[in-house]
Amino acid sequence: MRRTNWLLLLIGAVTCLLPAFKDGHTHRARARPAAVRSADVVIYGGTSAAVIAAVQVKKMGKSVIIVSPDKHLGGLSSGGLGFTDTGNKEVIGGLSREFYQRLYQHYQKAGSWTWQKRDEYGNKGQGTPAIDGTNRTMWIFEPHAAEQVFEDFVRENMLVVYRDEWLDRSTVGRTAKGITRKAGAIQSFRTLAGNSYAGKVFIDATYEGDLMAAAGVRYHVGREANSVYGEAHNGVQVGVFQHGHHFKSPISPYKTPGDPSSGLLPEISPERPGENGTSDAKIQAYCFRMCLSNHPDNRIRFPKPPGYDPGRYELLARVFASGWRETFDKYDPIPNRKTDTNNHGPFSTDYLGKNYDYPEATYERRRAIIRDHELYQKGLMYYLQNDPHVPADVHTAMQAWGLPNDEFTDNGGWPHQLYIREARRMLGEYVMKENDALGKTNVPNPIGMGSYALDAHNAQRFVTKDGFVQNEGDIGVHPDKPYSIAYGSILPKEAECSNLLVPVCVSSSHIAYGSIRMEPVFMILGQSAATAAVLAINRRVSPQRLPYALLQTALLKDGQKLTL
Repeated sequence: MRRTNWLLLLIGAVTCLLPAFKDGHTHRARARPAAVRSADVVIYGGTSAAVIAAVQVKKMGKSVIIVSPDKHLGGLSSGGLGFTDTGNKEVIGGLSREFYQRLYQHYQKAGSWTWQKRDEYGNKGQGTPAIDGTNRTMWIFEPHAAEQVFEDFVRENMLVVYRDEWLDRSTVGRTAKGITRKAGAIQSFRTLAGNSYAGKVFIDATYEGDLMAAAGVRYHVGREANSVYGEAHNGVQVGVFQHGHHFKSPISPYKTPGDPSSGLLPEISPERPGENGTSDAKIQAYCFRMCLSNHPDNRIRFPKPPGYDPGRYELLARVFASGWRETFDKYDPIPNRKTDTNNHGPFSTDYLGKNYDYPEATYERRRAIIRDHELYQKGLMYYLQNDPHVPADVHTAMQAWGLPNDEFTDNGGWPHQLYIREARRMLGEYVMKENDALGKTNVPNPIGMGSYALDAHNAQRFVTKDGFVQNEGDIGVHPDKPYSIAYGSILPKEAECSNLLVPVCVSSSHIAYGSIRMEPVFMILGQSAATAAVLAINRRVSPQRLPYALLQTALLKDGQKLTL
């Protein structure tokens, strides 16, 4: 009888857990009814912009909630991108600059140098010292150090953060069922766990723009034609090679070299690339920014991933056979004998053509895409370390590298954030365009600055008319000078939503976004969005109707850089 009771209890417990599995996500079973939570400002996302925005709201005396689908805060800034894309560092101000100052303070502590002596680290980053003693900033850092800074922001400001909370994106028409709207404004949104979050103003700080899209705000995915905004580097860009991420030697794309009837090698599209300057729905490639270690006591050898097939890397073998030897050019050193490892060359960590549906995809499909990227990249690293087709010099050098034992410790050393270089881009009050991001215009109502090159990675790999393999989409155009970013670029049109700000999936053309999409800029725009949100609440107006002079004064007071 006692066994029967225990069995009934076990069955009951399992039954209670079943509702926690929804849309492919595992959520904690609720022991009590779903919560209704509210704050003056509700921020959706766990990126660097989300944390900075929340800090700013709190500093201005308003209540704020971060609703994060991620368990780890900081997005790419804590997810492997430690070799910061900065451009002109003088235009990075406010809380964004404080983030890098806190990293400097972290690396002043002797205990922060576990695998390397501080005086051994003399790396220069993006043209200036990684450790800038004059301005007391650190621009190159380990993932765990960045995550700790974000967690310090949370702790010191007593921020309320709900993690592993996913917006209910199931839709009716253009609006998600999880969104409650009234008179053109969001009243609240619901998560898959059933919890509701109500606020006066909302900030979408995700890389995907999920809250923006769920609220019915218009946006664009893919590359516009050059004719749309009078640009030169948007749309298809066949034959434009600006970073060296192309095939420099003629290489056959076919399984039997020179024989089209043998079929294409893996990782090559059979589609034609399109005419230059025309639009398409393709997106620049994603990858994981791996943190690697070459310290014998702090590295994990790359395991053979499930389903590993060395044949999918045959194209790389042919690149090596052509004499290419740039494998380690983007193993950028960060402290403690680690790297921020980025894509480099014609066949590398960028997984071309496998992310086109990611922005609009369901959570289940997105997880499949992320997993596919992980298996591709892990397979590539295993190939480089083990396959006999890898040249001896590369093979030998690869033996020194592995995943770090002390990073991403809950994920086997693998980054928890895929590099979502671009997803949705809002069509807002003002669209940032190529000439804006090249410093050739004076944008209206600036709220921050950028300075990095128009930087887009390849979007496709195809067969040329001559029968060789080639990549397309790699752009790197430097601005004439640092440029201002318009307030209207983080504002939806008021008729579409009157209480939402979007500091990450900003209103921008594809090619202008290539410069704006840098982590320091996301933090700058996150702070500016938060400032606008609080001022709008205080004035009882929509952010679109907030007097710019009031916003400008507040931003300058907080150390933001708005113009040269």
